Amino acid sequence: MENSLKLISIFFLLFSIITSCNQKSESKKHTLDPSDVEESLLIVNKELVKSEDEQIEDFITRYGWKMEKTGTGLRYLIYEQGLGEKAEIGKIAKIHFTVSLLTGEVCYTSDSDKPKEFLVGEGGVENGLEEGILLLKKGDRAKFIIPSHLAFGLVGDLDKIPAKATLVYDLKLLNLK
Repeated sequence: MENSLKLISIFFLLFSIITSCNQKSESKKHTLDPSDVEESLLIVNKELVKSEDEQIEDFITRYGWKMEKTGTGLRYLIYEQGLGEKAEIGKIAKIHFTVSLLTGEVCYTSDSDKPKEFLVGEGGVENGLEEGILLLKKGDRAKFIIPSHLAFGLVGDLDKIPAKATLVYDLKLLNLK
C-alpha cells in the first residue's frame, strides 16, 4: 500500500510538471522544458525500479532463498548441480520450466506446453532468461527472479504475463547442443 501511494504521488508530480504553465505571462504559450520532463521521467523510473526491487527482496526473504544478484538485477539460485557442460552463446538450450509471478500465479509450464528450446545469444527469449542460462551447466536446476526490465517490460507478453511483471522461473537445463 505504501509503495502504491509513493507511485501515485510520483505520477501526480510528473503530471503536474507536464501540465504546468509558464506563470510569467498568461498570453505566452504553454511550454515544457524537455530537460525537466526527462529529469521527471528518470525520477519516476528510479522509483519504479526501487519499488520492484523491494518487492523482489520481500519475496526472497519470505521463501528464505539464498540468491545471488547480477549487475542487471537478475537473481538466481542453483539448487541442484548438474554434471554437464557449461552453457555458452551459440548453443541450443533445452529447458524444463515453470514461469510464475511473485503472487505465485503460474503463467507457463513445460508440463502443459513442452520443453523450451532456444539458441543462446540470439534473443527470442527474455533477456533475464538468456543471462541466467549462461550461468548454468547441463543438468543444473535453478530458480531465477527476473525483474520486469529483463522480462516483458511495460507491456507484458499480451497473453498470460501482465505489464511490468516480475517473473519467477524454476527450471532445469535439460540439454545443450
